Amino acid sequence: MTSVAPLHRTLEQELQALLRGASLECLVCGEFVLHAGGMITCPECNACLRAGIEGEKAQLQFDTQAG
Repeated sequence: MTSVAPLHRTLEQELQALLRGASLECLVCGEFVLHAGGMITCPECNACLRAGIEGEKAQLQFDTQAG
């Protein structure tokens, strides 16, 4: 008998998929994102995600503006 896998993912899993390029969906509005110059941006809601590597730990910074 096989087990059923959960369909939802955590925010951390979603961020890692976005950074790997496995996901192309904005975490804020769900539209397609653009990958350019180390930045991941959403042309629809202007959300911006950038990753920097410090030592062995990836640092994520998520910038967005309301309104």
